Amino acid sequence: MTTPLILNAVEMNTAGHLAFGLWRRHAETAREYTDVEYWVELGRVLEGSGFDALFLADALGQLDIYERSADRSLIDAVQTPLDDPLLVVSAIAATTRTLGVGVTVSTTYEHPYLLARKFSTLDHLTRGRIGWNIVTSQLDSAARNLGLARQLPHDQRYELGQEFLDVVYKLWEGSWDDGAVVKDRARGVYADPAKVHAIGHAGEYFSVPSAHLSEPSAQRTPVLFQAGSSPRGRAFAARNAEVVFVAGVEPPVLRRNIEDIRRLARLEGRDPGAIRFLGLATVIADATDAAAEAKLRDYQRYRSVEGAIAHFSAITGIDWGQYDLDTPLEYLETDSNRSILASVTKDAPDRSWTLRKLFGSAESVGGYGAPIVGSGTTVADRLEELAAESGLDGFNIAGAVAIEDYRAFGEHVTPVLAERGRVRDKVPGRTLRESLFGASPLLPADHPGARYRGAFAGLPSAAPSLLTADSTKG
Repeated sequence: MTTPLILNAVEMNTAGHLAFGLWRRHAETAREYTDVEYWVELGRVLEGSGFDALFLADALGQLDIYERSADRSLIDAVQTPLDDPLLVVSAIAATTRTLGVGVTVSTTYEHPYLLARKFSTLDHLTRGRIGWNIVTSQLDSAARNLGLARQLPHDQRYELGQEFLDVVYKLWEGSWDDGAVVKDRARGVYADPAKVHAIGHAGEYFSVPSAHLSEPSAQRTPVLFQAGSSPRGRAFAARNAEVVFVAGVEPPVLRRNIEDIRRLARLEGRDPGAIRFLGLATVIADATDAAAEAKLRDYQRYRSVEGAIAHFSAITGIDWGQYDLDTPLEYLETDSNRSILASVTKDAPDRSWTLRKLFGSAESVGGYGAPIVGSGTTVADRLEELAAESGLDGFNIAGAVAIEDYRAFGEHVTPVLAERGRVRDKVPGRTLRESLFGASPLLPADHPGARYRGAFAGLPSAAPSLLTADSTKG
């Protein structure tokens, strides 16, 4: 039986996400991301085009590593300027019925008590269609603007992130028992205090003594996405993630990362086959191969190789402006994104990647690697080939020119994939977890978050006050 592919669109609340320089292709597009109607239209186009979810990436700092300046990112709109992704979710949810939304939020610069409430609220408002892309952040500029001299070391960010997750699991899964919300109008009782519990968390990084502020939502815990493929990132994903965005531009690299995460998940006591894996694919589709190739050539008139290198510099923490375009890339250890650099250096089969090959080849449209270009049949064939070669369960589809490329995907690629049984039936009322996994709206029983169900039974609804009666006087 053919298994449907997971089809997510990947976007950012900015003028230029991954096709660097293409904001110029349609000047109005660069302005429209600041307009709520842009997000309403995007949501409707994606839902009508058969996408399962919109994946919203994010960052919290300037891209200022390249030539020790943010100038290039400003000139080329390289993820700059950048608005908050959480704040567009309600507009998308209110105007769609089946589309999920996965939002990127960092564990390093948020607080679990506050973020738990934000995601519970979004899960309520979307009727269970929300996901969280868990990141630990990678930009030194974010750290400097959020009270640190520099960002925490790479592995320490994952340690903090794990405690962060333990806290939100306790809040989402254990603080409110099933049946806590009774809404008994006759007795005048909205929630049963005996079924609401303070979690009493006191850890190395966080102290959260009280109960969750929000009542349970449809999924309780949002669908958990994660994108780390470094050794520490893979271990983190194996423990926590339900859907993993795997770094790499070559199928053998993707397959090795997937197999290792499944191995680690088994050691965590999880069903390794239950985790889904996504790769990145920039797709340029049209009615014929020739028309799609013509569109690619048109796009290439606007691409910025320098903008792409500025982005690569920021996420890897290395100023690649000092390197020749044709010098083979080398792996350098930093506290930034290790997995993307490893995928094109030490993990690459032939270690032949250069800046020109990555960003400036005859096939490139300004982002990472070559896009998939062609008719609906050509694109569908290639997506299926990549899934088979790498072990991927689906793709984060990047449109070089949003919304145009997502509409073209729906017109040309989705019908071919649907005919092959590769597109999910969309059912209004299903949660995102039900849509992706076909089971319960809740975390599976073998997930570490599920262990907190019932863990606080018998504890009071509020944490004991640290204040004595006398200390409140005067």
